[in-house]
Amino acid sequence: MNSNSKYVVNDPNKTQHLLALDGAKERLSLFEANLTVEGSFDSAVDGCLCVFHTASPVLLSVDDPQTQLIDPAVKGTLNVLKSAAKVQSLKRVVLTSSMSAVMFGSRLLEHGVIMDETWFSDPLICEQKKLWYPLSKILAEDAAVKFANENGLELVFINPGYVIGPFFQPTLNITSEGIMSLIKNAFENPEANGRYCMVGNVVRSIEIMKIVEKLYPSLGDSKRYKDEKCDEPLPYNVSREKAESLGVNFTPVEVSIKDTIESLKEKNLLSF
Repeated sequence: MNSNSKYVVNDPNKTQHLLALDGAKERLSLFEANLTVEGSFDSAVDGCLCVFHTASPVLLSVDDPQTQLIDPAVKGTLNVLKSAAKVQSLKRVVLTSSMSAVMFGSRLLEHGVIMDETWFSDPLICEQKKLWYPLSKILAEDAAVKFANENGLELVFINPGYVIGPFFQPTLNITSEGIMSLIKNAFENPEANGRYCMVGNVVRSIEIMKIVEKLYPSLGDSKRYKDEKCDEPLPYNVSREKAESLGVNFTPVEVSIKDTIESLKEKNLLSF
């Protein structure tokens, strides 16, 4: 940590890893806030130069999509932006969206197709297919753009895919906090604008298991993957051009998988 930072948290039991960061005692302030309560973020963003909004429910199975996913994503994003709009010192807001707000549109994902930042998920298609998480992310993006245009806020979107690698927190979550290093570049690079698809490679699960077998032969029985071949071409790929223009250097898949397993082992979430 080399600058004064503010983090919003809603569970004191999940902050120990933040308080343990180098320099946290001198430069880190923690605030309690609620995504669904307007004005809840006022004190947290007051005096900030940039706001990084990373909080949104990541749930793959829900009983009430509107309450569990869509409202927290859309209303939560708007509540953060409403607080940010009150801050005269603010230069930029960086929102963590998702590749799920990119890839579920009317265009077919066929071999040879390369997605980029001009692709947008279609809310109607998401709703018809009951893709509730992608729906929540694209609706949040749409609401954010509309609010920013009406209130003169400068926005940058980070659209990560599935993030793997070592993580800060002591418990598992669906995506990794590793995206924070990329978000930091989104503020510091004056050329940053619009959306950034954060996908280094599109990889099949069988290829991941073959890498695991190579690196950790003792991990489970992976014989069924050993002789299986991946002859079919990938159905699609994702352009890295704009992300790399931001200065992003993607970690090789094999290195990320190794780092992930070592991190799981270190935190006693995996034993072998």
